[in-house]
Amino acid sequence: MKTEILEIDENSLAIAKDIIVNGGVVAIPTETVYGLGANAFDAEAVESIFKIKGRPNDNPLIVHVHKDYDVSALVKDVPDYAKLLAKAFLPGPLTMVYKSKGAVSAAVSCGLDTLAVRIPSHEGAQRFLKYVDLPIAAPSANVSKHVSPTSAQHVFSDLNGKIGLILDGGNSVGGIESTVLDCTGEKPVILRSGLITREMIAKVAGECGEYVYKDGMRALSPGMKYKHYSPACRTCLFNSDELDKAVVKYKEESAKGVKAYLLCDGETAERAKVRNVLNLGYGENEIAANLYSKLREGENVAELIIAIAPEKQDGVMVGVMNRLTKACN
Repeated sequence: MKTEILEIDENSLAIAKDIIVNGGVVAIPTETVYGLGANAFDAEAVESIFKIKGRPNDNPLIVHVHKDYDVSALVKDVPDYAKLLAKAFLPGPLTMVYKSKGAVSAAVSCGLDTLAVRIPSHEGAQRFLKYVDLPIAAPSANVSKHVSPTSAQHVFSDLNGKIGLILDGGNSVGGIESTVLDCTGEKPVILRSGLITREMIAKVAGECGEYVYKDGMRALSPGMKYKHYSPACRTCLFNSDELDKAVVKYKEESAKGVKAYLLCDGETAERAKVRNVLNLGYGENEIAANLYSKLREGENVAELIIAIAPEKQDGVMVGVMNRLTKACN
């Protein structure tokens, strides 16, 4: 299969819709990462996502819809706090989990009685979703367990020959996946941290819990159960106060002839004073936006990525640390 990368216009949208309505998959941009989308009503199409990615079939998907889509056709029992949160943060990088009406394929939620719904803010994603006017099931558009894609070229490097079309919407500005929020209880509970933080949610909803996944439990959200975000080279992770140890590790490995690189924020890079650095930048939003692209850059130049955790670990950095920890385990 030939894989094309096309800018988003009327021609590429028509091609994308034809693929979707005929049971195929299309890679689409969002403000967080690129997604691999299929018609959520079509069981075979949804199952093909799992096959293309090599994704375990007990790892649920998120349904993406345009901002004017009637979500009530898909879900039920929407609490008042969820309505307030939707008004505050949607369209945007927030996925909300509700009780499902069973309208979409059961393969989307992997047998759960819930459905995760997201309304992305990316203009190109909105154009596509409006054009097809269907709920689109879409995990990240990469090989399972690999670093998530934040550009059309990242998708191409993973899925060339496996899908027919990648809609190019430029680089994702968010950089890490959406926050996933359980809205089936009396208060919202974060299942996966992201750009919409616990503090932001609590400010609107009054309170916000956080789910702690333990081995052996059923995955209620993407990103919980399996190894994720991993570059194709060796990795290790040091705490924010272990810069000296990380630099020693870098020098020892380099002395052995190993191509070692430090992965760290800009301030840490300045203090490290080593040659090979994958600089994540400054500030939590810039670090989040650069994380996956720097991990992918690293796997192309390094044999070993030595990651150093940022000193700030609250707010958006909760989500960054979640990804960084999984990437380096």
